[in-house]
Amino acid sequence: MKVEIWSDVVCPFCYIGKRNFEKALAAFPAREKVEVVWRSYQLDPTLQATPGRSLHEYLAARKGFSTDHARQMGNYVTGVARQAGLTFNLDRAVVANTRDAHRLIHLAAARGLQDHAKERLLAAYFTEGRDVGDHATLVQLGTDIGLEAGDVQQLLASDAYADEVQTDQDEAGQVGARGVPFFVFGEKYALSGAQPSEEFLSALQQTWEETRAESGDGGFCTTDGAC
Repeated sequence: MKVEIWSDVVCPFCYIGKRNFEKALAAFPAREKVEVVWRSYQLDPTLQATPGRSLHEYLAARKGFSTDHARQMGNYVTGVARQAGLTFNLDRAVVANTRDAHRLIHLAAARGLQDHAKERLLAAYFTEGRDVGDHATLVQLGTDIGLEAGDVQQLLASDAYADEVQTDQDEAGQVGARGVPFFVFGEKYALSGAQPSEEFLSALQQTWEETRAESGDGGFCTTDGAC
């Protein structure tokens, strides 16, 4: 059973949603039968980084409210993240275009390291205050998860996986995503937002049961007792 997740690496609720989904997946008896596929989605594809501009200043300018209000929103999100076991340091966040970061995730997927890349980039942005649009930073983050530095450098010097990033972005609209995170279970059901883990677990169970029924599966049990 495939679960596709559209998200951006600078979206706070994408990180929170990832944690909540992982908690649900850990509790799902047939978790070894679940294939998780990360899809690219850029919240601001045309963003051009401005050195020295804080995340709060960027959001205030983009959304049309004050910097103080943006900071208050950041404090709220930081509290929500803490409940999910995450540490956000939004005052250190570096505003960046995420196109190359998404291309790195596609490269990692080709090496069987997609989830590792997604996690590393999210942590780098939200917790460590790293610039995920900087090529040297992306090379370091890539090697952190086991990619060859030369492969990442070659990726960044080319336009590799740019089409895949755009295809993911286009398909988001086709499946009804108007924002992220956006989860599609077995090409049947969708959940939008950083839902509680219980909601994700319910979606996993319902999709799994219906998929097995439609396939005419006579039933089986796994070694961990899941039937």
